[in-house]
Amino acid sequence: MTLARVRSIALHGLAGELVDVEVDIADGLPGYVLLGLPDSALMESRDRVRSALQNSGCPWPNKRVTVSLSPAWLQKSGSGFDLPIAVALLLAQGVVSEEEISQIIVMGELSLDGSIRAIRGVLPALISAQGQGIGRAMIPAGNAPEAIAIDGLKTVPVSHLREVINYFNSGEIPEFDAPALKPQSSPLLDLSDVVGQREAKSALELAAIGGHHLLLIGPPGTGKTMLAERLTSILPPLSAELALEVAAVHSVAGIFDAEHLRLRTPPYAAPHHTTTATAMVGGGTQVIRPGACSTAHGGVLFIDEAPECASGVLDALRQPLESGSISISRAKGTVHFPADFLLVLAANPCPCGRFNGRGRGCTCTSVQIRRYMQKLSGPLLDRIDIRSFVEAPSRAEMASSELGESSEAVRKRVVAARSISQERFQGESWFLNSRIPSSQLRQRFRAARPGMAFLHGELDKERLSARGFHKVLRLAWSIADRDGAQIPGLPEVELAYRLREGAEIL
Repeated sequence: MTLARVRSIALHGLAGELVDVEVDIADGLPGYVLLGLPDSALMESRDRVRSALQNSGCPWPNKRVTVSLSPAWLQKSGSGFDLPIAVALLLAQGVVSEEEISQIIVMGELSLDGSIRAIRGVLPALISAQGQGIGRAMIPAGNAPEAIAIDGLKTVPVSHLREVINYFNSGEIPEFDAPALKPQSSPLLDLSDVVGQREAKSALELAAIGGHHLLLIGPPGTGKTMLAERLTSILPPLSAELALEVAAVHSVAGIFDAEHLRLRTPPYAAPHHTTTATAMVGGGTQVIRPGACSTAHGGVLFIDEAPECASGVLDALRQPLESGSISISRAKGTVHFPADFLLVLAANPCPCGRFNGRGRGCTCTSVQIRRYMQKLSGPLLDRIDIRSFVEAPSRAEMASSELGESSEAVRKRVVAARSISQERFQGESWFLNSRIPSSQLRQRFRAARPGMAFLHGELDKERLSARGFHKVLRLAWSIADRDGAQIPGLPEVELAYRLREGAEIL
């Protein structure tokens, strides 16, 4: 046989498209032609595949070789097509049998010695393949932990080209030692580590209950970063479906962690304030990768020193904050990534960092303070539900040997409050208070009459925008769920309004 076909998959974002890798070996001058819109990494596959075959004791045809990746209109990228091209060449030369190839997809990058390297994006590729009726997949052994999460899909992990040949000729699956899972342990970061900060901890709890975005303002060294790092420790575990989606994003980003998938731990991303807009929301030229807002999907995105971010970086988050997803358009197409995260911003109150509302110790002028805080744009701040000023802990709090409330105790309250909202939203497409549609807030989920009258009064005085009106009402529902109230009343609405207004310097 001089013509062979092997199936693989091309990944665009989290969506996969089946690709037929066809190889034709014909008489003529020796040469190698690759068709099907390959990128630079794929064009280099010829030399990798040839060296891998020869160093594994397999023949390389001294004829004209034509490799076609179909559909031809679909852009192909990455080194994951090395292995399917090599298998198709072996099939065309009769080295392996055809019987075992028709219902299997093949992925993997080849080293020059014939060993098979792990690649990015295997988990979403397998999910897409299973959705298109594929029942078996040959993947690099280094990606085997990703395949464990998928039920009903038979995987063949391979680490060398010789194992591939042996499998197709004998049907014998190579032995694979699954990595031992670590025993579940308590998180290293616990809320009890933070001294004092009762109001800030309360704001953190409300943020976890309703999925509300949070801004922490305070002098350096008061615990803003410690609080943000411990927010994931009071969040409930992810659902099985969401945990798989998060793992798929991390697989594409190259940060997959099997332990996090097993424990369904909410992710935590903390990009530096010097990061670019592309690194924040995702992008790229040849291959579009997810950014920090997508790797934080289902968890927390923390940005410290937020006013120091370059112009436009934080404002790029405005669209995913509203929609819960990010669309990245390039000349080669548009890629969609999920980006439903809980945003936590931290900022100093002024350039010197010592302003506390009373002016003691601060050397900044009012103009400098105003200009510094104006680096956070109004449209972005309008999407923040809670603004909390983090004061320095007192001497008595620092001297006390008693630990504060643990993350486990707070998480139990968060889970209990979320169960109330989930029961209230049963049958709906959302389960968090922060996701209640505006139309439903005006019809079914209104506050008690005194609370609504208070909000309407603030609207009349132009102290609230339409978005702010809805944000306060959603936050009031979270306060009611925490306190066990059936419906938000005037106290809950007023507290939600104060939390949204935050520090006076804003």
